[in-house]
Amino acid sequence: QVQLVESGGGLVQAGGSLRLSCAASARTPDIYVMGWFRQAPGKEREFAAAISWSGSITNYADSVKGRYTISRDNAKKLVYLQMNSLKPEDTAVYYCAARPGAYTSARVQSTTWYNYWGQGTQVTVSA
Repeated sequence: QVQLVESGGGLVQAGGSLRLSCAASARTPDIYVMGWFRQAPGKEREFAAAISWSGSITNYADSVKGRYTISRDNAKKLVYLQMNSLKPEDTAVYYCAARPGAYTSARVQSTTWYNYWGQGTQVTVSA
């Protein structure tokens, strides 16, 4: 069983930055693919970014590419999402997700591929 707790959300003006954190508690195994998703009011949950266990492979949605950076610190069991040049359309609840095992590029953008989810953290970007 894995518990995920997000933090770092808040209110920021357009053009600003935020860094989200996801703390993972797990027994074994430690090898998890981690993802960040977001859900705006009235919309479906959508993929933002994913990272392999080693951190050597990352994947981003086109809407955030070049502005967001996903990273991880396995020793601390933390995953980060650095968000720069934020836009009002980035406003959403952001969720951390985890899946044990190998990175599968064809699946990392799918909400159904992940086994564990956090409770979410609100990000609001004002115009």
